[in-house]
Amino acid sequence: MSQQPDAILDASGLNCPEPVMMLHNKVRDLPAGGLLKVIATDPSTRRDIPKFCLFLGHELLEQQEEAGTYLYWIRKKAE
Repeated sequence: MSQQPDAILDASGLNCPEPVMMLHNKVRDLPAGGLLKVIATDPSTRRDIPKFCLFLGHELLEQQEEAGTYLYWIRKKAE
């Protein structure tokens, strides 16, 4: 994704439920409409992060997998 994120959350090496718990706290600190990039290595984030966004109304703009690393770009809801 070419757009520069407002914040980056590196949850590499952490396992469920830690990445989503950290994501919840990080999103809270973002301004409305802010862009967050998440880096994770836990395969369960492929399921958990899209559900997190859907449940709380944030927009999952893009997700990628590169050699066991999962990348997500999330736009915080405009509240």
